[in-house]
Amino acid sequence: MAGNPARKLSIIVPMYNEEESLPALHREITAAIAAMDCDSYELILVDDGSTDKSVEIARGLHQNDPDHVKVLVLRRNFGQTAALAAGFDAATGDIVVPMDADLQNDPADIKRLVEKLDQGYDVVSGWRADRQDKFLSRRLPSKLANGLISRVTGVALHDYGCTLKAYHRDIVDHLRLYGEMHRFLPALASWSGAKVAEIPVNHRSRKFGTSKYGIGKTQRVLLDLLTIKFLLKYSTKPMQVFGRWGLVTLGLAFVFGAISVGRKLMLPHEDMTGNPWMYLAIFFALGGMQLISVGLLGEISVRTYYESQQKPIYTIRERIEKQ
Repeated sequence: MAGNPARKLSIIVPMYNEEESLPALHREITAAIAAMDCDSYELILVDDGSTDKSVEIARGLHQNDPDHVKVLVLRRNFGQTAALAAGFDAATGDIVVPMDADLQNDPADIKRLVEKLDQGYDVVSGWRADRQDKFLSRRLPSKLANGLISRVTGVALHDYGCTLKAYHRDIVDHLRLYGEMHRFLPALASWSGAKVAEIPVNHRSRKFGTSKYGIGKTQRVLLDLLTIKFLLKYSTKPMQVFGRWGLVTLGLAFVFGAISVGRKLMLPHEDMTGNPWMYLAIFFALGGMQLISVGLLGEISVRTYYESQQKPIYTIRERIEKQ
């Protein structure tokens, strides 16, 4: 951003019960932007159903800084993915930087992310190399998850869970988020042809409140990882996976059927009602036809998906910004 003040920066901060952190976060972001010699920016605070005074404090920040602070208040707690999607849709900047509201991300790293972006990358992901979290409950599960995600997606990153990233706007415009997929954004972006880089960023201990994340989300992350794997390889060609296994299953049905017929020819007096090969042939034949049918339905759904207008996964109760 330095040296090109004509560009606009959009900083997106999902928040859920972060009333104590918001004033300090606003001060630090303002100072970080000032160090970048760029006044063209917006700070989008997305409240994800907070039950404390986060909305009131965010409203006050907007009143004191209406030129830069926008506030989106979601109707309920939709989750971080939906909050980020709302922020992405509201962003008007050329560069989009999401970050956490708990002050563990350092706003001073925004400049370094943007500078790396200017080296020819489309996405720059933060890596909390010296992470200030508990080892057993946070760092160890995260390390295992990052290794698994890197292996499955083919996009090797040390830290998929770090919210602090920088994106060119055109990359964000083509991403649709569901479930817990915000952590897979670099992989999704890479799948669409984006160049992805990673740099170490500062990570600080939490000063206020409690963490909203835990090992309980592992199941959802694993299920979304399976979804991502399917999307990365077969989202536009579901028949390739379902049809392939359908043909394999039909092939097994043919083999078992041939064995059943062969036994009948060789042993004409054998009672076929208890022949397991015949039942296996019927089972695999039905399974194969079902898989191929699912593949055909998937092909129809894909065409419907790409030809229809997408709907957002959130609803906004209130929009607070300068008119």
